[in-house]
Amino acid sequence: MHSRCTRKRIEDRLTPRQAIQLQQEWAEQVRLVPLEGGVKLIAAADAAFPRHRESCIAGVVVMTFPELEPVEEQRVEMPVVFPYIPGLLSFRECPPIIKALDKLTSRPDVILLDGQGYAHPRRLGLASHLGLLVNRPTIGAAKSRLIGEHLDVGPRKGDRADLVHRDEVIGQVLRTREGVKPLYVSAGHLIDLPGAVEIVLACCRRYRLPEPARRAHHLVSG
Repeated sequence: MHSRCTRKRIEDRLTPRQAIQLQQEWAEQVRLVPLEGGVKLIAAADAAFPRHRESCIAGVVVMTFPELEPVEEQRVEMPVVFPYIPGLLSFRECPPIIKALDKLTSRPDVILLDGQGYAHPRRLGLASHLGLLVNRPTIGAAKSRLIGEHLDVGPRKGDRADLVHRDEVIGQVLRTREGVKPLYVSAGHLIDLPGAVEIVLACCRRYRLPEPARRAHHLVSG
């Protein structure tokens, strides 16, 4: 299916109401399906908004999988195109992240995002939104919960609990390291939840965050 999401529309001067309407329309195009093919390259993207500057810095890090050896990184800065509105952050972050992705010479098989995927009030968080725009498998691995409820998560690495909203499992709360808070993992696009959790866990070595995401964060905040 060809996505009706276009990069031009996300960069239009949208009102919050128009953005919400687009989320509702585009959420119907999200495909949560088993990942096709293997993963040899994994990317992580992040965005930062420096104080006193009306701009966004976006960065992308590409690593081999499962070895997690560095392959490539790209960093860009561009003007902010959408205001800060909770629930609509993807309209603010997608344009610079896409600009960074366009600079890559390698082609990652899956992209990790520090944000939500399906675990969003309208089922179109950053990971799902970006996945539709670039037509690539995406995963949301957020440090905090946006919506949903869950049972307590066990203390060991790999312990998990379903994240539930309106009687639907929208993600999993995953312990990636003993003694630290869990991550909120959800499928973005062109991948299912079990596959997303498996990849996130495989990327967590010594830290709470998946290694590609940790490096992407340092890239944009340095």
